[in-house]
Amino acid sequence: METRELRYFVAVAEELHFGRAAQRLGIAQPPLSRAIGQLERRLGVALLERTSRSVTLTEAGSVLLTEGRAALDAVEAAERRARRAALAAAGSPGLVLVTKAGAAGDLLPKLLDAYAAEPGAVAVDVLLCGIGEQERLLRDGRADVALLHRPFDSTAGFDVEELRTEGQVVVLPAGHPLSARAHLRMADVTALPGLPMPRWPRLDGTYPDGPGPQVRDHAQLLQLIALGRAAAVLPESCRAFLHPDLAAVPVPDAPAVTTVIAWPPHSRSRALAGLVRAATRLQPPCLAST
Repeated sequence: METRELRYFVAVAEELHFGRAAQRLGIAQPPLSRAIGQLERRLGVALLERTSRSVTLTEAGSVLLTEGRAALDAVEAAERRARRAALAAAGSPGLVLVTKAGAAGDLLPKLLDAYAAEPGAVAVDVLLCGIGEQERLLRDGRADVALLHRPFDSTAGFDVEELRTEGQVVVLPAGHPLSARAHLRMADVTALPGLPMPRWPRLDGTYPDGPGPQVRDHAQLLQLIALGRAAAVLPESCRAFLHPDLAAVPVPDAPAVTTVIAWPPHSRSRALAGLVRAATRLQPPCLAST
């Protein structure tokens, strides 16, 4: 199976319309139809059900769509990493580190400073992303290394080193009647009247969803909390960056959050190895007190 055929099929499967898929691909519709037919004959299965009015996926087509997307992502990731390796070999080394905006904010500057002091350190570009996006950016090759947060981010398929484990707090509007409590339980948090938990971007299903407003990033989330429109359970380290109009109360029965540094297992980058070494020397994994 050729990469071109996969791209053609994924376009048709996503559009469920040959005309729109052809326009998206920048080709005429007849050769696209022929290519899909040839692919079906080669595989010996029907991928699409076609009528004069609609196109739908068969069970085999649904499987190939999922697998095809993953294969195309892997090809694009390989291309990006190959280009980056070529730049490094040509004397322009550098690393791209992706992290969720507003997360592990106290850890990131320590890591960058520690690595900068290492012999042979290279430039590190920091890519700040929305909630739940850093794993995808690492997998598709747009980043060399990431700070991920268990149990919310999947680390399957990556090499990882644990950097810090901490408890969580519920962030409330300052002056809320419960903001003076020594601690709250998750049952209290999920039942807060008028302060629903947010709805997170549905990227991989690992972020626990609530009935409240959908959020894209931490800045938006904190503003909604300050306005009295939501509450959220976040890692303890977020306290250092809360504005005076917000308050944090420990939630002892919330799951602990472990920050890890993650990278592709096949990486041979010396610069990446140096960054990981600097990260592991910062502090041993520990459970932050609440």
